[in-house]
Amino acid sequence: MQLPKNILLRVGAIYAAMALIGLSIVGKVLLLQFNPELRDRDKEISFKYKEDVAKRGDILAHDGQVLVTSLPQYELRMDCLLPDEKVFESGVKGLSAALSGFFRDKTAGEYEKILRNGRANNRRYVRLGNRLIKYVELETVYQFPILNRGWNGVGPYDPNKGGAIFEKKNVRTASYDKLASRTLGLVNENGVSVGIEGAFDYALKGTPGKRMWRRIGKDQDDWVPANSMHDVPPRNGYDVVTTLDVDIQDAAETALRAQLAKSPDFEGGTAIIMEVKTGEVRAIANMKRMPDGSYAEAFNYAIGQATEPGSTFKLAALIALLEDGLVDMKDKVDTEKGQWKYKKHKFEDDKGGYGIISVQEVFEKSSNVGFAKLAVEHYVGKERQYIDKLYAMKLNTKLDLQISGEASPLIRYVNDKLWSGVSLPAMSTGYEVLLTPMMTLTFYNAVANGGRMVKPKFVSELRQGRAVRQRFSTEVISTSICSQATLKKVHQALCGVVERGTAKNIRDDRYKIAGKTGTSRMAFKGGGYGDKSIKQHQPSFAGFFPAEKPAYSGIVVLYTKPTENDFYGGAWAAPVFKQIADKIYASHPEWEEMVQPSGAMLADLIEDNIARTPSKPADKKLPSVVGKTLKEALFLLENRGLNVLFSGSGHVVKQSLPAGTSIAKGQTITLELK
Repeated sequence: MQLPKNILLRVGAIYAAMALIGLSIVGKVLLLQFNPELRDRDKEISFKYKEDVAKRGDILAHDGQVLVTSLPQYELRMDCLLPDEKVFESGVKGLSAALSGFFRDKTAGEYEKILRNGRANNRRYVRLGNRLIKYVELETVYQFPILNRGWNGVGPYDPNKGGAIFEKKNVRTASYDKLASRTLGLVNENGVSVGIEGAFDYALKGTPGKRMWRRIGKDQDDWVPANSMHDVPPRNGYDVVTTLDVDIQDAAETALRAQLAKSPDFEGGTAIIMEVKTGEVRAIANMKRMPDGSYAEAFNYAIGQATEPGSTFKLAALIALLEDGLVDMKDKVDTEKGQWKYKKHKFEDDKGGYGIISVQEVFEKSSNVGFAKLAVEHYVGKERQYIDKLYAMKLNTKLDLQISGEASPLIRYVNDKLWSGVSLPAMSTGYEVLLTPMMTLTFYNAVANGGRMVKPKFVSELRQGRAVRQRFSTEVISTSICSQATLKKVHQALCGVVERGTAKNIRDDRYKIAGKTGTSRMAFKGGGYGDKSIKQHQPSFAGFFPAEKPAYSGIVVLYTKPTENDFYGGAWAAPVFKQIADKIYASHPEWEEMVQPSGAMLADLIEDNIARTPSKPADKKLPSVVGKTLKEALFLLENRGLNVLFSGSGHVVKQSLPAGTSIAKGQTITLELK
């Protein structure tokens, strides 16, 4: 039977169309096969690789406590096509209200409009909210209408059921809020790189990987992660172990902030505590007054501001005089009535004259007249010898710290164009030289460390998990800044400042502090020092403790605005130092054994007619342990041969035997803790 002509034409047209479609498919395959550029471009339309950022390493305190870490937070997006029409319409208003209440950035009506527009335009990756969601907030969001279809209350969220897409972001978070924030630093997308975060960014950031993403819509943001065998996982960053001690850092910041708050004339200050033997910085606090009157770590005074240090620099002048054999501590100096003019420049003592006193007393009383006279008498005509001595003590070189931002020191040589006839005596009193607080502390730490100057250290190790990848050892700047004979004399002088001199207000019979006050008159920004009624002060104190066997060194420097008021180092900076030292002392009960002076020190004290009668041996009298921790109390009592029973936890509030009781080995004492 022959088919009608019109049917044959129709069938022929269908076959022809199918043949054309087949040929086009074959042509496309061949084109892609033999044209790699076109093939790759086509692939990019649907898939692309993006950098998969590594988890940034943590920054740890010296004992492993986490100071800074990267915590996961989440960007919320939604596949607006996933819920069916019935589910969407029944829940869109409830979801909009929930989003509005949670983010508080848009009204419920505005959120409903975003969701409906997303659905109408086939959007599968709509951003919701103006902020990231914290991990602890996820469970709340899981329970929003519509989204709750992807969560069963216990397991992981299923985006294919609930439509929510939680894109993970690692956010840098400080465990102790603003503690040491300036030193810990930051690295941001604007290129700002400061502190430990900046200096060790190369180790912290790790190595990024790569991950394939798939397009799921027409919008440029409609891309979601896709699993690919060619994905390269990132290598997470190393953890950076700092030298910071959380408790000492907290004590330094608390004491510094409290002192600055006592006067509106202060514009800022810094306090640094260093471990003597290693140079490890246990605390570094920097406080700058903000426009609202509060204080924040907005500037690193400790390493970034080089100023005239004032009387703390007299230690360097004293060492030079002693090393050159030009003076002895018993030599006499006429400080007159507190004023002395040299080449039309007047040198003055803050609290009047002291008459004829010893070099030891000149240092203890911080006499400007005394030091200016000593410099002129012994170094005029030999100025190069004096400057060379300062250079030999490494006071003119930068410390090359592990973190950036260090200001440069300045100690002029005699051929400098700004050298004048009064430069020598001015330098002996701490003027016409520039040092940062960290540089001054490093010098004092060398005296405490038997003359061995070590570089301040902020980071001790880089770790990957428990494995140490790099260890930073203590670097020695100078094996000896001066002779042992000179060290013994300046050690005695520094103790005298606290025992009888300008810092006697911080003297403590429990443990001894050695140090020096400073009260520098700062130059105004215009270059001058102002008139006598308006001045800008820099009270300071640098020293170490316990003096008999130095474990820690420290410095406190405060900065005032131009003011009519006076601010002295002994009255303002030294108490901050003492408060920090007391905090450290409380965690070192073994220091109580250091109260008695050593034989050598006792001989020195007797020689100067200032010997004190030694107390009775500590182990025959019961000490008070009220207020101490159990660990501290056990150390003190068990070392005296006592059997200790205790109840409760916290600090000792009561002891069964009163302090001062004569004790015998094997005796029992009961402690009550709360």
